[in-house]
Amino acid sequence: MSVVDFLWRFPSVQMAWRNLGRNKLRTMLAALGIIIGVVSICSLGMATAAIQQQATSQLGSIGNEVSITSGQDSDTDGVTDDQVDTIRNLVTDAEVVPQKTNSTTISSRNGREVRVSVTGVTNAAALYNLTSGEAPSRLLSGALLSNSTATTLGIEEGDPVEYDGQLYRVQGLIEEENAFGFGGGELVLPESGLSDQNHYNTVTVVAEDSATAIEIGGELDQYFNTEDEEELSINTFGNAGQVGGFLETLSLALLAIGGISLVVASVAILNVMLMSTVERRGEIGVLRAVGIRRSEVLRMILTEAALMGTLGGLVGATLSLAAGLVIFQMITGDPLGALQWSSAQYLVYGFGFAVVASVLSGIYPAWKAANDRPVDALRG
Repeated sequence: MSVVDFLWRFPSVQMAWRNLGRNKLRTMLAALGIIIGVVSICSLGMATAAIQQQATSQLGSIGNEVSITSGQDSDTDGVTDDQVDTIRNLVTDAEVVPQKTNSTTISSRNGREVRVSVTGVTNAAALYNLTSGEAPSRLLSGALLSNSTATTLGIEEGDPVEYDGQLYRVQGLIEEENAFGFGGGELVLPESGLSDQNHYNTVTVVAEDSATAIEIGGELDQYFNTEDEEELSINTFGNAGQVGGFLETLSLALLAIGGISLVVASVAILNVMLMSTVERRGEIGVLRAVGIRRSEVLRMILTEAALMGTLGGLVGATLSLAAGLVIFQMITGDPLGALQWSSAQYLVYGFGFAVVASVLSGIYPAWKAANDRPVDALRG
């Protein structure tokens, strides 16, 4: 069925479409307000969905870990060997991985330099996934390098890198999301490479799942710390629900900000409908005089508002989808994530909000025009 056939089947829709075309500029400006409001709501919502997806992905890789560092009341500037032994005795069902950290600058043959963090560890397999090579459970020689750093410097597996005057051959490249520090450049060496440091900067406990990690964190905190003294700072990443709650609150806040744009657009529609009914007061009076019922007048003007909201909502949702593809590409690297329901739902919300807001804005002008006496309308 063509648009023309549809309009002829519904006279009120036909008249509403014709009336909107009488003043195209005013109609377009009102529709533009709707489009801006829809794009605001949908784009902000989809951006939040992309951030939440990326945060969930990153937290998922460390959700089963407990990170232990020196506490604020500790007598040392790190975790001691004795404390590591105690942790291993307490934690029998998880992997305990002590680490020493530093930083350095790696140079390539063409003179380009990159600043990276340095981690000294023995059981690299417990903490890292590699895009190339294999992470050993006992790293005694060689090195691992983050993939982004290797790409920047043109370093490949088997090439040497220098740290503290000693050369290490790269045995593997670390996946970006698994690099310690969430994607920062990192060089992983045997623990002996940082032997000049007396204490460990961090001890990571890798549990089977997040629930076990939270339980282990509680046991360690109870053993090492009291209400008045913190010997070790113990942090778990398993409680991702708090992050999810924060992101949901952020999403609601952003949607409220976008909703303000649609409220402003609704006021513009109200103004357009009022001006339109005033300009057509005589025409509406003729319609009423020849027997057109109030309900028909009411339906005609509400249909105008609904058509304006539908057109603006469709255009806004289309533009928002394009923006969502770009947003997901920038944040997650996967533009098709914008088509998932967790993100695409905001397109539905934005479109529905546009139609509902437009119809609500048309109620008063429609009621006013429908209840105007035909004699007064003709005289006006």
